[in-house]
Amino acid sequence: MEVEMNQAGGRKQGKVSIITPCYNGEKYIGETIESVLAQTYGDWEMIIVDDGSTDHSAGVIKKYCREDGRIQYISQENAGSSAARNNAIRHAQGQYIALLDADDIWTPQFLEKQIAFMEEKRAVCVCCSYGRIDENSQKILRPVKAREVITVRDMMVMNRIGCLSGLYDSSKYGKVYLDERLKSIRDDYAYWLEVVKLAGEAYGNPEVLAYYRVLPGSTTGNKKQLIAKQYAFYRNYLELGSVRCWINVLRWGISGAIKFLR
Repeated sequence: MEVEMNQAGGRKQGKVSIITPCYNGEKYIGETIESVLAQTYGDWEMIIVDDGSTDHSAGVIKKYCREDGRIQYISQENAGSSAARNNAIRHAQGQYIALLDADDIWTPQFLEKQIAFMEEKRAVCVCCSYGRIDENSQKILRPVKAREVITVRDMMVMNRIGCLSGLYDSSKYGKVYLDERLKSIRDDYAYWLEVVKLAGEAYGNPEVLAYYRVLPGSTTGNKKQLIAKQYAFYRNYLELGSVRCWINVLRWGISGAIKFLR
């Protein structure tokens, strides 16, 4: 995992850099952008990287770019979400880094409340509870509650930070980049783990300030493949022993099942 040493002169204090990869996201990217435009905290830039989309994503994004200069559009050949996020992070000018995918949304007070929460906790990284919505933007399932305190040990068991809910203050340790060797498999998990390692802990805001979109088929994929990928992450990336890997896979599987209970 690459960490860029802090160069305070190149960052704008108080600004949030919102990192959004987009691949064939024309159906939802507009709603995602609208949720950013609705923020009560206005000092932000949204960097959207079009990862080789073949639909009309570019047209939708460019329309918003013309209407609001805080939105930036970058195009690249398809290379996966981790490469797209890193491309955006390299261009980021903000003190704070947030990852928001092209089909997820924030509530209007996400940034305002998360920055205030971060200042209250004197933290480098915070997250929040988040709800789930379906393809029609209707609320489904129960919200996923954020842990009050998230330690490195917690993160070594499973990812405790919902990607769309995290906020990282880069002013102390500098930018953190995603590991492109993971090829967009558990890359967000690895990212937030490395962020938590920098400060030793993160803090969870109990308020529901974001909504993760659950699309048809996203919970019914090949279970054996999912388990194999999770095991490989524990074994190869975290370099855990095989027994610990299987214990973590079991805990991860039970936690995942509970999340999808109504």
